[in-house]
Amino acid sequence: MKKFLFLLIIPLVSFTTFHKYYVSVTDVNYSEKDQAVQVISKFFTDDLENMMDKRYGIKASLNSEYEHTNADKFINRYLKDKLKIYINGKEMDYKFLGKEYDLDLTKCYLEIPGIKPESLKSITITNTALSELFEDQQNIIHIDIKDQRKSFLLHTENDKAMLKF
Repeated sequence: MKKFLFLLIIPLVSFTTFHKYYVSVTDVNYSEKDQAVQVISKFFTDDLENMMDKRYGIKASLNSEYEHTNADKFINRYLKDKLKIYINGKEMDYKFLGKEYDLDLTKCYLEIPGIKPESLKSITITNTALSELFEDQQNIIHIDIKDQRKSFLLHTENDKAMLKF
């Protein structure tokens, strides 16, 4: 009986050990007070470290005393390449404000200042982050602007989300 249970448990344990979800979540909001589009992108920290190793050849050691001194610079560079934000059809240059850690997640804070509420007619987000590393990467986008809230599930075949106001 013990051998039978052992043989039954091995496939279950190995399945859960080798299976991993590849997902990021990006929240996009408008602050009337700051007249800015504010973005928080959340990634699994180990996925960001894997990306930095493969793309830039560095050991980032995020959220440790050995964190690479240029980690923010590399994350900013990567996001500028993989996360595009368009307002009214025009690509916007956003500011990387920094990052913070929350358990196994890295939260990246971005902002596009100087956006007047009356000028905001549409927003488009293109997100291909981590899709070159993980075939089944999914990037979830939540847009909450002008009393409209919509969520999108982006992946390699569909990497764009758009909301008109």
